[in-house]
Amino acid sequence: MVAIAYEMNLSMPSQLAANYKSPAQRARVVSEAWGVENLYCPNCQSPFLNSAPNNTAAFDYVCPRCTQSFQLKSKSSPFGARIVDAGYGAMMRAILEDRTPNLYALHYDRALWQVRNLILVPHFAFSSSAIEARKPLAAGARRAGWVGCNIVLKNIPPDARISLILNGVSTLPRFVRESFQRLQPFKEIGVRERGWTLDVLRIVRSLGKTEFSNSDVYAFAPQLEQLHPDNRHVRDKIRQQLQVLRDRGFLFQQQRGFWTISEQFPHP
Repeated sequence: MVAIAYEMNLSMPSQLAANYKSPAQRARVVSEAWGVENLYCPNCQSPFLNSAPNNTAAFDYVCPRCTQSFQLKSKSSPFGARIVDAGYGAMMRAILEDRTPNLYALHYDRALWQVRNLILVPHFAFSSSAIEARKPLAAGARRAGWVGCNIVLKNIPPDARISLILNGVSTLPRFVRESFQRLQPFKEIGVRERGWTLDVLRIVRSLGKTEFSNSDVYAFAPQLEQLHPDNRHVRDKIRQQLQVLRDRGFLFQQQRGFWTISEQFPHP
């Protein structure tokens, strides 16, 4: 998607940081306040989000119209391959129960308190493949044995990493909402099956071409075997998931074993 100029306020309310000593507290307070003033709902036409009730652990905002929930992760350095998240067990349960919030990931310049990049990952784009466990906390830690997790961005299809701000340039909300709506067919797929569909779409996108064959995707079978160790018929599953993507409008089948990416879903 090409970024188009749009008047989103990239300056963060840095004055709020004066009341806190901890860098983590400063970042949280300033970024969450910026979100209240600037974030909007990609699922409906609401131009703003409400802060979640106090002591809400799972999410930070809720849409006043469609009640979608949102979590905000902010960082003063560019996001790499991973985003640090909370408990591994809690996150995996949330995915399997289909109750993860939408994720806004914000990168800002701490010296200037300016937003540089902002992406959105829809709640239905998370799968177990995108979550990895961190090392348990050491025996001497206050929460000894606790296992956190990382969100592995590279394991989320690029279609589902929707850019709202790229290098200080905003995208029109209309285009953000269109990108979000294109992904809605994933909500129709059962949560356990959805992980396979997302993984195959990610692989299709990684090929970097609009036309491909079953064999192109079969080359990634070892990777899929690692992500889905309980399935011993990976090639059969790949063919099935390509058909699922076809039925949801992501792919067009030229002939048996040969595919084209739908023009409705150009490469992001």
